[in-house]
Amino acid sequence: MVSRRNVKLIYQYDGSKFSGFQRQKAQKTVQGEIERMMEESFSQKISIISSGRTDKGVHAIEQVSNFIIDDNIPLESIKRQLNRKLGKEIKIFSVEETDMAFNARFDAKKRTYLYMMKREEDISPFESAYVTGVKENIDMCRMEKIMERYVGKHDFGSFMKKDKAHKNTIREIYWIKCGIDDSRKNMYIKICGSSFLKSMVRIMVGSALAIYFGKKDENYIRDRLENPDSDGQKILAPSEGLYLFKVEY
Repeated sequence: MVSRRNVKLIYQYDGSKFSGFQRQKAQKTVQGEIERMMEESFSQKISIISSGRTDKGVHAIEQVSNFIIDDNIPLESIKRQLNRKLGKEIKIFSVEETDMAFNARFDAKKRTYLYMMKREEDISPFESAYVTGVKENIDMCRMEKIMERYVGKHDFGSFMKKDKAHKNTIREIYWIKCGIDDSRKNMYIKICGSSFLKSMVRIMVGSALAIYFGKKDENYIRDRLENPDSDGQKILAPSEGLYLFKVEY
């Protein structure tokens, strides 16, 4: 009987090329493509477990996954084959054997997301799938003040799309930083938390932008945190500016 090993992947991907992360029938997804290429290359059916599932159009600078496979398949061959077949859309940086108990989702301690914005008139055609356009430059100090209301442990039921997989809607946000990347004139928001609910970051950013531009009352975020309502209105920021930035274990 062939023994098995637990393989940990660290990689990034261009979310504009996929219909989200999670495997879907008749749709091109990140999970689906990796699993398909593993089966084609090594005749191994795998099911990858990942630190998080990104929405359609959302990118990853650092995603972490793991899967179980026969241990007679060389790790370097896995990296080489996946990069050869997926390299234009998914780039594998690391393939390593890990403890059989390791779980990329449940063992993650912190996840950081990055949201990038730029004035619409400054966005080139080459950036349009990777940065969100806003009508004017944003005072990022004021934006950080608005978003500070999220920091701490809260019920984020008002800041998620319905998802049967997440019955517990309590999450902790450790810190939020807003600033400007002077070299590219990009405005950015970084959000670090324990874990995130479905579309939670996009709804957090969308809600903060609605306050900033006067579409919602200054107390909108506070009220939604104090009165969680999964059925209520959701304000989603566009997906193209969002990146899974870092996963910590």
